[in-house]
Amino acid sequence: MTRDAAHLVSVATAAPQYIITQPEVAERTRRMFGLRMPEFDRLAPVFDNAGVETRHAVRPGDWYEEPHNWTDRTAVYLEAATELFVTAARIALDRAGLAASEIDTVVTVSSTGIAAPSLEARAAASLGLGPHVTRVPIFGLGCAGGVTGLSIAARLAEARPGTNILLIAVELCTLAVRLDKLTKANVVALALFGDGAAAAVIRAGGGGLARLDGGAEHTWPDTLDIMGWSIDQQGFGVIFDRSIPTFALERLAPAVDGMLKRQGRNRTQIERFICHPGGQKVIEAIEDALLLAPKALDHERAVLAEFGNMSAPTALFVLERAIAVGLPTTSMVMALGPGFTLSTALLTRASG
Repeated sequence: MTRDAAHLVSVATAAPQYIITQPEVAERTRRMFGLRMPEFDRLAPVFDNAGVETRHAVRPGDWYEEPHNWTDRTAVYLEAATELFVTAARIALDRAGLAASEIDTVVTVSSTGIAAPSLEARAAASLGLGPHVTRVPIFGLGCAGGVTGLSIAARLAEARPGTNILLIAVELCTLAVRLDKLTKANVVALALFGDGAAAAVIRAGGGGLARLDGGAEHTWPDTLDIMGWSIDQQGFGVIFDRSIPTFALERLAPAVDGMLKRQGRNRTQIERFICHPGGQKVIEAIEDALLLAPKALDHERAVLAEFGNMSAPTALFVLERAIAVGLPTTSMVMALGPGFTLSTALLTRASG
């Protein structure tokens, strides 16, 4: 490994102020959909089985029971996503011992709103980014965005040794609450998703928390219908057209093994898989597929219970917890996202 390999210097997370409990979400969803969906009672147990106890949201609960068009949602996205961007970035910069003016490149990952100028431009003044900063906004990666963002940031760092890369993943999933979508996918989304942001500083050279030993992706053919957005006049609508837990159980292990083989590794060398917790059943499917011990993905369950599925930032929330208790020598961060794609990043704990 070269001296200028990318290293993870810091990780930080942030969540908005409003906390909504799962029983409250279930009650509100019943008010919104119960009388209009004949199958609602059959779907209602998803709120008890999702593994979510609370989640954070950018607006109080009553806001989501009111109709909102794309203009309304976009206004909230621009305001709240920018605030979360700045909050998460400041914590990550403080942990890295850097000023915002020392950042050379910002990689912004977000798929729950559209902003042009993009979020890092909107946050630049309040955060204190310098006018020289290179901006790399990325849209469309969904739940895989945080992990793919790590890999992209690492490659950018290695391409320009000595520069500081700031990665931000911010998602406001609750803005996709749709009163007009009387679908199973919409109810499942209401049981799972919350809002949050995560940030990381990456730099080529030694030190830091861990060396980033390379990222990889695997996209399965003919899987565009598994996860994504539909878009109409009201905004984004969630797509879940196949069972993600079943797909993961059947397809995950061969993909992971193939990715590791291309990187000169094998599964037995990975001491901890740090996973995006898409939902309780997804966590269980990953454990079964990778032959992990039952309940091995404890950080994943804890993040899901406290924050729900926040899409792209969620894997970085899990990574932050893994760092807090001590990374093993070798770990792999991984997430599944639209495409349908598995994204991974290898970490080797920094010595000293």
